Amino acid sequence: MPNTPKTTSSTSSNFYLTYLKLRFFTKLKRFLQIKAKSKEQFQPSDHQPSNGSEILIVIEEKGIMGKESDKDNGWMILQKSVKKLHFGNWDEKEVAVKEIIKLAKEDLKRRKFMAELGVIPPLVAMIRGSDQAVLRRQRLAVQALTQLANGSFTNKALMVEAGILSKLPQKADNLDGNTRQEFAELILSISLLANTQFNMDSSRIISFVVSILDSSNSSVETKCTCLGTLYNISSVLENSASLATNGTVTTLLRLSSLKEVSEKALATLGNLVVTLMGKKAMEESPMMPDSLMEIMTWEEQPKCQELSVYILMILAHQSSIQREKMSKAGIVPVLLEVALLGSSLAQKRALKLLQWFKDERQSKMGPHSGPQVGRMPIDSSPMSPRAVDESKKLMKKIVKQSLYKNMETITSRANGGGDSSRFKSLVVSSSSKSLPY
Repeated sequence: MPNTPKTTSSTSSNFYLTYLKLRFFTKLKRFLQIKAKSKEQFQPSDHQPSNGSEILIVIEEKGIMGKESDKDNGWMILQKSVKKLHFGNWDEKEVAVKEIIKLAKEDLKRRKFMAELGVIPPLVAMIRGSDQAVLRRQRLAVQALTQLANGSFTNKALMVEAGILSKLPQKADNLDGNTRQEFAELILSISLLANTQFNMDSSRIISFVVSILDSSNSSVETKCTCLGTLYNISSVLENSASLATNGTVTTLLRLSSLKEVSEKALATLGNLVVTLMGKKAMEESPMMPDSLMEIMTWEEQPKCQELSVYILMILAHQSSIQREKMSKAGIVPVLLEVALLGSSLAQKRALKLLQWFKDERQSKMGPHSGPQVGRMPIDSSPMSPRAVDESKKLMKKIVKQSLYKNMETITSRANGGGDSSRFKSLVVSSSSKSLPY
């Protein structure tokens, strides 16, 4: 098994190398045909290396072909820019990268042609260093690569083959806010390869993205972009080990409590919880289940409610230890609130969890120890929206009063009244919109 990734990576590398060679010789043959017809002679400079001559031949062919289909001078600018990128000095390279960024935004066809002209390896090579001039070139290279990756699987794969993952900065703290966002957008685009058969080592991406998420200087927009990357990677089960062993779960649980990014973090946790290592990491986290119980009270964000209940369902399924842990944390009152006032899907999931707790309690204490459930009168006449809102407020008030009394009774019986003050303080401190947690 340890040799499998290397073999797959080698096969993938050989495939793209063969692909590029075939494309090159096809273009070279076409160029020679055009050259024979037009009787034009092209001789590369003597000071250029052999591989440079090959690149120049392809560039010249692209220039000829472009003139036939494009009346503007875009292809001529591209031709000159690619030459400067390969053979110019650093100032010329910067100017060339700016032109490439501008031209790459125009259409997918040009982005693919640029990759065929070999612009990706030199751009990847520019992502390194720490002095001010190098950082400026680095940022330009990242912008260009982001444009080239847009809509092209092949371009993304060529970036990975060129070693872009090994060029990522070690720490996000060394990057300013704009550069972080640009790196995050590039890595998000590359992470889409995780959903394909292309073999890619995602551990380096995970490490870099988590460093951005853990930084207090990262903006909400950047964090959302990074969470999108982790979601793409978490959709592949084989990546669960890397995500579960480097503190990613703790980072996701912490971010799930931030309403601006909660849904993306919970979606990634939802992918992880169905894996053995991901589930284990969540079970061992000291933030569980309290952080998810708090999210369950967010009535204004039903999707977050649904995801948090879903994760707790997976953890509680066939695990009496986790159900006991949740019960001690006070999950039953929160589930009752969700079952009454949550979205349709959240209500179904909450009722399912409540049924598990009810069955477990009955098996321990006997058939008559469960809560007595009565029927409420239902008015079949239509109600106005104002009456519905007033009914909801009344229902919340009744539920709170009932739960408060039940919790005091339960804790008094179980602990001799020692912990009742804890539940009392939680109920008192809760807002008018939700129960504690």
